[in-house]
Amino acid sequence: MTPDATSYLDTATLLTVAAIAVLLVLSAFFSGSETALTAASRAKLKSQADKGSTGAGAAMQVTEDSERMIGALLLGNNIVNILSAALATSLFTRLLGDGGVATATIVMTVLVLIFGEVLPKTLSIIHPEAVASRVAPVIRVLIVLFSPIVSMVRVLVRGMLTLFGLRADPGGRMLAMREEIVGAISLGHSEGAVEKEDRDRLLGALHLADRTVEEVMLHRRDIEMVDADQPPEAILAQVLGSPHTRLPVFRDDAENIIGVIHAKDLLREVERLMRTSEGPVGSFAGLDVMKVAMKAYFVPETTTLDEQMREFLKRRTHFALVVDEYGSLQGLITLEDIIEEIVGDITDEFDVVHKESGLKADPKTGNYLVEGSMTIRDLNRAMDWHLPDEEANTIAGLVIHEAQMIPNEGQVFSFHGFRFEVAARRENRIAKLKIRRL
Repeated sequence: MTPDATSYLDTATLLTVAAIAVLLVLSAFFSGSETALTAASRAKLKSQADKGSTGAGAAMQVTEDSERMIGALLLGNNIVNILSAALATSLFTRLLGDGGVATATIVMTVLVLIFGEVLPKTLSIIHPEAVASRVAPVIRVLIVLFSPIVSMVRVLVRGMLTLFGLRADPGGRMLAMREEIVGAISLGHSEGAVEKEDRDRLLGALHLADRTVEEVMLHRRDIEMVDADQPPEAILAQVLGSPHTRLPVFRDDAENIIGVIHAKDLLREVERLMRTSEGPVGSFAGLDVMKVAMKAYFVPETTTLDEQMREFLKRRTHFALVVDEYGSLQGLITLEDIIEEIVGDITDEFDVVHKESGLKADPKTGNYLVEGSMTIRDLNRAMDWHLPDEEANTIAGLVIHEAQMIPNEGQVFSFHGFRFEVAARRENRIAKLKIRRL
């Protein structure tokens, strides 16, 4: 029996409604997948994949080529959204006549907005890794199916971008990942999730490749050296009285470094002389410092801390002398100096506190009395300030750079949102500064 018009209309309506519902589900799937796969942390996915999660492994593969993934998801999402809108327009036009177009537009806008966009994307933002792991196997198949069309679209888009002088940066992702880690740590500290000490340690490790030995070395004026022409007794007394284990040895001029002496090596030689000498105990006339001195290890001042730390570990040494491009001595650096850039100051029972802290607060005036030799990086870490350190390493150097002169005691400058007053000057060096935030 042939169905009448009413039964045919009911059947067509039900089928259309069912098709629209299925298309809305697919729209939700594509929208949620796009949000989950773009918002999911690759670090968390990698951790889950290492623990045996096949879904996380699939998500890692899918997000490897983000341009291809986005192209496939947008293609699928646009197909289902346009098709559902076309079916809704046909349905409401058949039911309501000319007013069906406006009705279909309103109804589909509401349905797509709520069930096809907001609801799935909200769920994906709340649980990005979990959703990404579940949808990745299906998306991987869809990417293969849509690959020819997506490839054509990719070529077209890149061609259009090239016309405007825009090109994709292959290494941009790795740089962006590093910046994302730095930003996440800083954001975590500002929101109270990461302690200041933890933030400083993590950022210190990440910034080793951006800093040079020149920025953390001990300046040459503060280096304790041994004169090789001194009497053996004087050399022994100096080494035993020094808080340092290794001391550079020079002859004639402080620039003429001829070796580095280690206290243990010197004491071993003294012990040998005491056992073999026929003279009275305490006679060290036969002590030759250069016999126990090690060859000096020189490094350029432009070497990065990351590279220098690897060299220290490779050479199994902790001590290097820093020279400039002309070979002139600039300072010295140790492995401890590099580690302190990560964990902060390290002191032991042999360290001598020979000066006050480089930073003192005056609660009455709001000023901070700062040693001119204090590095900008140390001051920023201590006070959570953001003074620039591109042009100078120390606070005194920053003031001289900004003032374009060596200021006199009492002179005041204002720049970078701070007030700087020269509190003390010794010869051509700024010894102390009073700093206050404006």
